[in-house]
Amino acid sequence: MIGFKKSPIKIVLGLFFVSIIFIILLYVDSVINKPVPIEEISITEDFNKSLPKVKNTLFHEVKKGDSLSVIFEEKEIPLNTAYKIFNFDENNLLSSIKPGDKMEFNYVNEDIVNIEIIKDKINSILIDLSDGVSIQKLEKKIQNIKSFKKGIISSSFYQDALKVGMPDSIIMDFAYIFGWDIDFIFDVRKGDQFSVIFETDYSEGEQISSGDIIFAEFINKGERFIVQRFFDDIQGKQYFDENGNNVRKAFLRAPLDFAYISSHFNPNRMHPILHKIKAHNGVDYAAKRNTPVQASGDGIISFVGEKGGYGRTVEIKHGGNIKTLYAHLERFNSRAKVGSKVKQGEIIGYVGDSGWATGPHLHFEFWQGRKRTDPVKVKLPSAKPINKNQLESFENTLSLNLKELNEYNSKQNG
Repeated sequence: MIGFKKSPIKIVLGLFFVSIIFIILLYVDSVINKPVPIEEISITEDFNKSLPKVKNTLFHEVKKGDSLSVIFEEKEIPLNTAYKIFNFDENNLLSSIKPGDKMEFNYVNEDIVNIEIIKDKINSILIDLSDGVSIQKLEKKIQNIKSFKKGIISSSFYQDALKVGMPDSIIMDFAYIFGWDIDFIFDVRKGDQFSVIFETDYSEGEQISSGDIIFAEFINKGERFIVQRFFDDIQGKQYFDENGNNVRKAFLRAPLDFAYISSHFNPNRMHPILHKIKAHNGVDYAAKRNTPVQASGDGIISFVGEKGGYGRTVEIKHGGNIKTLYAHLERFNSRAKVGSKVKQGEIIGYVGDSGWATGPHLHFEFWQGRKRTDPVKVKLPSAKPINKNQLESFENTLSLNLKELNEYNSKQNG
């Protein structure tokens, strides 16, 4: 019979005490390092809360052949909304839509809120769809700003006017208004002085006009020239001198801006190509190729085409048995046709060197009956003076602007 060996008592007791110590250590550790309590997080969401509103704008420029119904369809305006818009247009405002108008389609999320049809910088039509349908004309408020500029000629009128901050459009208007009496290339001298009071329209901080001259002064070789804007009951907006005479003549002395005379009227001139004495019965204005050429006065075009040594030529018949001729053109204005009426200042062609010409320039002739006269020296008839019934009103306006000019000068000199 096989017997069992007795386990040593020391080993058993040792294991027992080790177990007791291990249990005690586990207990102490569990007391000291208590586990972090589990935090219960509950997430609640209000699913009834509406999503944030997203605004969006689509743009469209009206082109030739466009119709509102097609534009609405392209911008995915619901058909019933389009019907409502047309039905509510009781004053036929939408019938004035034309090419060039700009349209803004304003949405919130997927819903169209309004449509604005912008006619120009001031006027627009608003189709409001936020609460039913309403269509109305909108007109922005205009703020008129008055400015004053003055300067002295040191190089050229154009450059010196730019230096004192005169806008380009005002410079060109200034030269045109005084251009009846002063050639701004040929007559202007160093030391000549100029002053101008002009107004510019702004709307919501944006400039909406290029500006308009109210009053201007030019001192040329010691002679003082003054122009005053005035709205004549008969002629509309005109510029008059201090005596109420219209500064506009029936004809422009120079049919193009800022050119210079390269050859004067001379019956005994040596022709540069033929090299023989041949009368030069006009004035040559040297200018860059394709410089616009303007009609010197109102009239009817009597000739457009090639004319021997003149090259490409335009002739205009005016009142008083007067004719003007424009030669050596590069090309014609496409609207310049025989029999068509032209207004003073309207572009009829562009400077070139066609025909017998040594370089780009305009040859300009001024005919009185069958006689060609010097365009620079011929006495040009004035346009109508101010309406006599408005003379007192004109004088009051002129007096106020002369006073304002003196005040501006005093501020600048002070």
